[in-house]
Amino acid sequence: MKMKHLLPALALVLANVSAFSQDTNFWIFVCFGQSNMEGYNMTGAAGIPEQDKTNVDARFQVLASVDFPALARTKGNWYTAVPPLCRPNTGLCPLDYFGRTLASNLPPNIKIGIVTVAVAGCKIELFDKTNYEAYANAPERPSWMKGIIKAYDGDPYAYLLQTAKQAQKDGVIKGFLLHQGESNTGDKQWPMKVKGVYDNLINDLGLQGQNEPLLAGEVVNSDVGGVCGSMNPIIDTLPQTIPNCYVISSTNCECRPQDHLHFTPAGYRELGTRYGLKMLSVLGYPAKM
Repeated sequence: MKMKHLLPALALVLANVSAFSQDTNFWIFVCFGQSNMEGYNMTGAAGIPEQDKTNVDARFQVLASVDFPALARTKGNWYTAVPPLCRPNTGLCPLDYFGRTLASNLPPNIKIGIVTVAVAGCKIELFDKTNYEAYANAPERPSWMKGIIKAYDGDPYAYLLQTAKQAQKDGVIKGFLLHQGESNTGDKQWPMKVKGVYDNLINDLGLQGQNEPLLAGEVVNSDVGGVCGSMNPIIDTLPQTIPNCYVISSTNCECRPQDHLHFTPAGYRELGTRYGLKMLSVLGYPAKM
C-alpha cells in the first residue's frame, strides 16, 4: 500500500527534476563591467549600426536582465541577441561579436547565452558583494550612475548573481567575461579586487573555477590614444592572480576620437571577435574563421 502511494510521488519528483534540468548544450557566459561592457553610444540603441541588427543566429541568446519595452523584451526571458544587450539605452558592445563568433564556430547543436550587468563609470568596487554600499552611496556618485545602479535594485553583484542563477536553470555556465578598469586606472590592487569578485561568483554559483575561465579585455590601448591605456599593463597581470584567466588585447581596436575612452562600433566588433576566438581556444574548439 505504501509503495502504491510512493510511486506517484516519485513520478512527480522526477517530473520536476526534468522540468528544471539543465540543457548541457546551452552554454551560458556571465558578463560584467562598466561602460565599454554596456556598449557606450551617445545615442544609445538609436546609434547601433543597422548592419549589427541583422543576421544574428537564433542560437545566440541574451537573458533580459531588465525590461526592454521598445523591443518587447521582458526581464527574465531569453531572446535572440540583437543589440542592445545590456539595457535599452546602451549600444553595440563586445558581447555582440563574442556570441556571433562562437555561434559561427561551435557545432550547430550548441546554443550560446549571455547574462550581463554593467554600470557605466563604476569602479570594480561596485561588484564587491560585502562593501559595495559604501561605494554606491558615496555623495560624489553622479545621479546618472545612481540611476543605473537603481535599475539593478541597488546591488549590481546580487543582481548579476540572481540573473546567473536563473540562467543556470536553463543551461550550463561555461565562463565569465569582464570589461572594466578605466575607473581603476593606476590601481595596482585591481587584480586582487577582481579575484575577489570572481571567487565570490564561483562560490555563490556552486562552480568549480578550473572549468569556468575569466576573459578580461584591455581598455582602449595607448596605440590609438587611449586615455586610460596605462591601465593595460595592470590588466595584463591578472592571470598571475587568477590562473584560469586570459587577457584580451585591445591593440588597434578603434576608439571614439571624441573621448579616446570608448570603442567605436568597429572597435567593439574587433574586440568582441577576439573574446570569442580566445574562448573557443580555451574550450578546445578550433576557429573556422
